[in-house]
Amino acid sequence: MTDNGHILIVDDQREICDLVQEYLSGEGYRVSTAQDGAEMRRVMAQSPVDLVILDLMLPGEDGLTLARLLRQESSVGIIILTGRGEIVDRIIGLEMGADDYLPKPFHLRELLARVKSVLRNSDKHTAPARSKARFAGWNLDLSSRELYSPSGKEVRLTTGEFDLLAAFVNNANQVLTRDRLLDLARNREAGPFDRTIDVQVGRLRRKLEDDPQRPMMIKTVRGTGYIFTPPVEVI
Repeated sequence: MTDNGHILIVDDQREICDLVQEYLSGEGYRVSTAQDGAEMRRVMAQSPVDLVILDLMLPGEDGLTLARLLRQESSVGIIILTGRGEIVDRIIGLEMGADDYLPKPFHLRELLARVKSVLRNSDKHTAPARSKARFAGWNLDLSSRELYSPSGKEVRLTTGEFDLLAAFVNNANQVLTRDRLLDLARNREAGPFDRTIDVQVGRLRRKLEDDPQRPMMIKTVRGTGYIFTPPVEVI
């Protein structure tokens, strides 16, 4: 059996846990399950986890609270899995640091595609050629997935933030639509109400820009998408 990574499913519906565990295990992943925040912590204390599939509707601490705590403590991949229909919940989840979301009901093959997308560029699962990019005094290591500010301080990025920044760096000074960015960063098409790119652009701006409300590096092209304006030197 191949080791494609360790996935933790956090959902209080046992039948969903069992179904997803069986399917992803058959795809070569090591899969653990938890039904609340306490169980999630126990699993993560026992063994490193590469990706958490996290339901929003949980007993006790809800999924949004757990997503925020996970992001404060680690850069583990997070996919929100929820039955809630309100788009605002998905946007809040992305703001909390989730890398992607998938509403219930869902197809297992689509979930697998999201899992592969989030894990695609992690160090454990790929070994890209080592390269670095410099822009506006910042240094981005595309191999180790590390970002350093002009002062030399490391700035931690989530999987989604890194993939989006890498897409910008590799396509600097090009106007990129939201659909194109989602394809580059997530290898999937946008849905009719998909706000993933907009939310993650906002998160990147807060980490990169001196004034996120008046961005100088990631500029909005009204009615089209975004453009990454700094000259990029790849070494």
